[in-house]
Amino acid sequence: MQLTKDTKLTNAQWQQRKDQAFARGEANLAPIYVTKGKNAHLWDVEGNKYIDFAAGIAVTNTGHCHPKVVAALKHQVEQFSHTCVMVTPYDSAVLLAEQLNELAPGNSPKKTMFVTTGAEAVENTIKIARAHTGRRAVIAFNGGYHGRTNFTLGLTGKNAPYKTLFGPFPADIYRAPFPIPYHGVTEEGSLQALHNLFNCDITPEEVAAIIIEPVQGEGGFYPASKSFMQALRKICDEHGIVFVADEIQTGFARTGKLFACEHSDVEPDLITMAKGMAGGFPIAAVVGKSEIMDAPLPGGLGGTYAGSPVGCAAALAVLDVIKEENLVEKAVKIGQLFADCLGKLQQQYPLLIGDIRAERGAMVALELIEEGDANKPNSGLLAKVIIEAQSRGLIILKCGIRNNVIRFLPPLTIEEETLQEGLSLFVESFTAAAK
Repeated sequence: MQLTKDTKLTNAQWQQRKDQAFARGEANLAPIYVTKGKNAHLWDVEGNKYIDFAAGIAVTNTGHCHPKVVAALKHQVEQFSHTCVMVTPYDSAVLLAEQLNELAPGNSPKKTMFVTTGAEAVENTIKIARAHTGRRAVIAFNGGYHGRTNFTLGLTGKNAPYKTLFGPFPADIYRAPFPIPYHGVTEEGSLQALHNLFNCDITPEEVAAIIIEPVQGEGGFYPASKSFMQALRKICDEHGIVFVADEIQTGFARTGKLFACEHSDVEPDLITMAKGMAGGFPIAAVVGKSEIMDAPLPGGLGGTYAGSPVGCAAALAVLDVIKEENLVEKAVKIGQLFADCLGKLQQQYPLLIGDIRAERGAMVALELIEEGDANKPNSGLLAKVIIEAQSRGLIILKCGIRNNVIRFLPPLTIEEETLQEGLSLFVESFTAAAK
């Protein structure tokens, strides 16, 4: 059957068709079938309007269908859609690489490589680190999320649903606890565990890279402190280990800095970028210190769709919007508005809301518990809140290794009136679910 504009099906009917056509592993959070998006709003096939506090998982930082991004895409598609940057390249890819090299934190000379997805970017950081160091091992952190390919699942520190049934995973991957004071995991304890790895499992001279999310994404939106990031930087410097910052979810103004590692005054050796990079179009990158990036031989990096001209055009427009509309500053204000609202809600429900994380701009989380006990995750309440929110026209996401964290990722271009309306809808949804 060919879909035409005259086809009128409900969300439930489309969900039924999807369940028959899609592999069950590629599930969806909400049975909401979108027909239109504009800035922070979405409309479904039934004409319902929603406020989007998900932004496609921190992808549409510049909102849905930003006019500048749309114009850039239309212009590019009218010229050409693909030639392969490794065959006959184009100026937009060079311009984007130059801008990313300039914007990446730190004063070291930088170079860029392009791929299509965040998981590809992560895998390529490990390839580059191994080529540069001649070493084999990689250290990641509990709760970290780095992708769904076999290798990146080995790095990912969240089991269900990502890793279930998919092993075995590659060897030479080691993991340390991520410091989460709310759950009693101190920085000192995490660093001691890292040193225990060096003493018991792998010498630092065999470690090619340490990879960390400056703010954990799927793991629960826990931020790494400035002191912890700087301690890792020092360890990497002492042992010649490549320090990789996974900025796939935290990048492009999301946290109140262009990149989250800037909160720590740390210059990573390599940075992964994707998601918010191009306003919804598939493109990803690794940006890093030139001498490390040049370790692989010519032809050792790349991919057929790497640095898509359409993605490059969108990404250049996104960088312009971030600068012209002061989205770094807007992210800070968004975080403050969330903190004020959620703080008042916590006062009403101190036994259900355990922790609010809103210190990293517009990357905000609410951790739900039972009986005021941080060790009693309330995943049941989370599921109810999400359903209540959807019924009121609000899209929110979940995360956390305990499946008890609500995460908020609104477009950074959201109007304050829309943001306040969305917050009111969330309070109504939480109140209804908590009864």
